[in-house]
Amino acid sequence: MKNILTSLAVVWSLLWTMSCQHNTTIDYTQYVDPFIGTEGFGHTFPGATTPMGMVQLSPQTGNYAWKYCSGYQYTDTLVRGYAHTQLNGTGVGDLGDVIILPFKEGKVDNVFKVPFSKEKEVASPNYYSTLLTRDDIQVELTTSEHVGAHRYTFNQAGDYKVLLNINNTMTGSGNKNTTQVLEAKVNIEDNNTISGFMHVSRWVDRKLFFVIELSKPFKSTAFAEGYKDRIMLMDFPMEAGEQLEMKVGISTVNIKGAKNNLKVEGHHKSFDQMLTEGKNKWNEYLGRAEIEGTDAQKITFYTSLYHLFIQPNNIADVDGQYRGAKGKVATSPSKKYYSTFSLWDTYRAAHPLYTILAPEKDAEFVASMLTHGEENGYLPIWTLMGKENHCMIGNHSVAAIVDAYHKGLLAGNERRAYQLIKKSLTTNSWHKYDWEVYDQYGYLPSDIFTIEAVSRTLEATFDDWCAATMAKDLGEMDDYIFFTKRSEYYKNLFDPSTGFFRGKNSDSTWVTPFDPLRNSHGPSTGGDYTEGNAWHYSWHILQSPEKLVELMGGKVAMAEKLDALFTMDAPIDEHAEDVTGLIGQYAHGNEPSHHVIYLYNYVDQPQKAQQLIRQVMDTQYLNKPDGLSGNDDCGQMSAWYVFSAMGFYPVNPASGEFNIGIPLHEKTTLKLANNTLTIKANNLSSKNCYVKSVSFNGELITDGKIHYSQLMNGGDLVFEMEDENSLMALF
Repeated sequence: MKNILTSLAVVWSLLWTMSCQHNTTIDYTQYVDPFIGTEGFGHTFPGATTPMGMVQLSPQTGNYAWKYCSGYQYTDTLVRGYAHTQLNGTGVGDLGDVIILPFKEGKVDNVFKVPFSKEKEVASPNYYSTLLTRDDIQVELTTSEHVGAHRYTFNQAGDYKVLLNINNTMTGSGNKNTTQVLEAKVNIEDNNTISGFMHVSRWVDRKLFFVIELSKPFKSTAFAEGYKDRIMLMDFPMEAGEQLEMKVGISTVNIKGAKNNLKVEGHHKSFDQMLTEGKNKWNEYLGRAEIEGTDAQKITFYTSLYHLFIQPNNIADVDGQYRGAKGKVATSPSKKYYSTFSLWDTYRAAHPLYTILAPEKDAEFVASMLTHGEENGYLPIWTLMGKENHCMIGNHSVAAIVDAYHKGLLAGNERRAYQLIKKSLTTNSWHKYDWEVYDQYGYLPSDIFTIEAVSRTLEATFDDWCAATMAKDLGEMDDYIFFTKRSEYYKNLFDPSTGFFRGKNSDSTWVTPFDPLRNSHGPSTGGDYTEGNAWHYSWHILQSPEKLVELMGGKVAMAEKLDALFTMDAPIDEHAEDVTGLIGQYAHGNEPSHHVIYLYNYVDQPQKAQQLIRQVMDTQYLNKPDGLSGNDDCGQMSAWYVFSAMGFYPVNPASGEFNIGIPLHEKTTLKLANNTLTIKANNLSSKNCYVKSVSFNGELITDGKIHYSQLMNGGDLVFEMEDENSLMALF
């Protein structure tokens, strides 16, 4: 396993050493290993990017399969080229735009590949490098927010080619590029400048424009046979040791926007300047949390922060123009417009973590959600490149917006936000919900909604709870009563005879047969649950765990059911692509499970939560390419780790409350917007790994929770640790 501590490129290390000779600031990027999660289920990518930038410049080693959602698998040894946009940890593939590859010879088509060296492959924040072994070409990549920079060193003299492929998007399965890339065009402006555009219909219908600036003019060009305007080859005679640099600016607006982005961010800057500036931006965000721990612990922690801050992505050009939800070009006054909102995942922990570590960014994210909602007619569900793809269930921008509202991050847009929330939850705007049916029955009947009826209902009740809290604050009392009633619709799907939430038909009969272990996976399988089964979704009352305890028959009964969840030895059926990271039937690799361990706090058994939290952190977040037990899902898996390592977690992610867990490190310091929060674990050791008591600024915490306002005011959160022989109920 190579990591950033041992495999930095020589040139990169020298540059950073020189820049830090008179600077004692910690370089947090040394603890980031972008290879973590690049093999197996993680679906992360190792390439260069800046925090929340539009460009992710990364090797594409494959396509046409689910494992290539990010375009890369660590064990691959052949590369198609280096693409300028990627997704981080998603379960659906798209992007992979504008592939560039230097090589010497070979018949080029849409699956052309060349071998590269795994031993010389290096990745760190905003830097990627490897050697193309067959042709002895050193590849180096770095970025700015809208520009990707390539530096190729040709170690042997000869005639070389550079491939430009705009006939590609990540398809998920099957070679569908000929149908999903609707239009593509390359323009040769001069021997140093190439521009073009792509119109793609994959997960969303989108347009991308680009311009390429070459440090050396090409000798000639030609299109690959059968790929006119889509795969172009440029010829370059090169001397031994000679370098070729390329800078690629991108835009969703037009070629003019791509050129302006390149002019502002890359034209006058060297490769090394762009590399250093991007690295400094990463240190700005990574340095907001400082931990005391082993190097291995630091790598896991800071790589998690790194994955958290890759997205959402600002798709506005440097002048503020962007292409929005309906394909129209608009201008953002702030010059920021964020997309890549994987909200079914990230509302749970990623957005609450942004509100702590980067509240100024979360305010920008919410502003973009509101703008999107006004143009599209309803708030974002899952947006990519400014467009809605309707992936997953619920409308959880509602939760993220209400959370931001309660934390004072809406900047005078409270009424505007509430009206969009109300409209999104009462107007039939998309096919996964019919609010009239929902209100008629008090649930989504399984004979009317034949896919995910239980999960859709449970997720919607949380959004309703969020809306109710905001309505009450704003004095909208009729709405408060309406949404509060809705927020308890989950009760209509609880079957006390089985102890599970289960499907119910429009005639009030339960769906039969009922197997709580049978997984559902959306349209591919049917069934009442989303990427899981009744065991996974029967804990999904985020708004009121206390009422869930009542439904399940009290604390003793619910504790026994939680025990069964984590200890049962039952097989997972065949519909289990996303049901990973198993402890019994608990599936940490998928988001609906992420709060469940902390429910032990509500049944007076926090010690069991502490045991399991440590077990998950120790076994499912490993410093190796296949070290993540599930898709990182735009930072949500990573956010769970960061929160849990700090010692608290948002079971209800829109309440401003955090449930006490167990810290992983002796000391964590958060550098907040206006204060400093210090988290200490006194007497922490391999033996003393349970929490005896917790205090904040000297006052004992007796209810197992701490509030956002307390954390942001700064101070000392102190855990007193003890060994397992003196376990007691903490709260």
